[in-house]
Amino acid sequence: MNQKFIDMHIHTNCSDGTFSPREVIEYASRVKLSAISITDHDSISGIDEALDIAEKNNIEVISGIELSCQVENDLQKNEMHILGYFIDYKSEKLQKILSIFRQSRYNRALKILTKLKENNIVLKDETFIKNIESQSIGRLHFAKALVKECFVNSTQEAFQKYLSYDKPAYVSKHYMSAEQAIDLILSVGGVSVMAHPYYMHYNDKNMFKKLVDRGLGGIEVWHIKHTDGLVKKFLELAKEFNLIVTGGSDCHGPFRKEAPLIGRIKVPYCVLNNLKIVKRLN
Repeated sequence: MNQKFIDMHIHTNCSDGTFSPREVIEYASRVKLSAISITDHDSISGIDEALDIAEKNNIEVISGIELSCQVENDLQKNEMHILGYFIDYKSEKLQKILSIFRQSRYNRALKILTKLKENNIVLKDETFIKNIESQSIGRLHFAKALVKECFVNSTQEAFQKYLSYDKPAYVSKHYMSAEQAIDLILSVGGVSVMAHPYYMHYNDKNMFKKLVDRGLGGIEVWHIKHTDGLVKKFLELAKEFNLIVTGGSDCHGPFRKEAPLIGRIKVPYCVLNNLKIVKRLN
């Protein structure tokens, strides 16, 4: 019997991805995935479209989200992303909070545009800043626009020159605390998972304990940026704190000549089965 695989971390054009939800499903079917989760940044707008066509493509879709938040560590504030799975994405409470985040992201985008212009970067096409009712605008939108209009050669260069912290066009975004993100996910019936701990101070076990005590349910062990050594470390952390393990590509769709990452990380279906068990126990 062939082993089944999943991808639990995928973005669409409802946040900073390139693929539409339909295209995500079609590509996931093409690479023979059994299940995926749409985890857009601060947005649930792509879930319904994905669900509408998932069955005919024999793909299981898990409702998800990726929330931007902050943690304090050694008197410093650091960014953290918390994934929520099996959320009640139609919850009025959730939608009200996300609308505040979308408006904040839109206002931030306008400030980034102004800062770019102050640095003689004038984009000819600003149409990616639109439809704030369903789309969540992020810095990656600007990075891709800067590449497209030949101001930089890569999205990495765009961040290094203009968009990263302390660079000319950087504008901080609205955050909730990690604890608030966990509380929100739990309040709408979801399971909370720390996204790509590679980006965080993953050696801070006091932080892990604090978040686990608050209700953090899992850790994203398999990710496109995680080496074999980091995967082993995160598996050990999950065991130590009794956390469920998840994984995904963190795909943002194709861009220029880059192939989509969907399905690139081989996460076995049993991971989803374990996640379902945790959901039932919540």
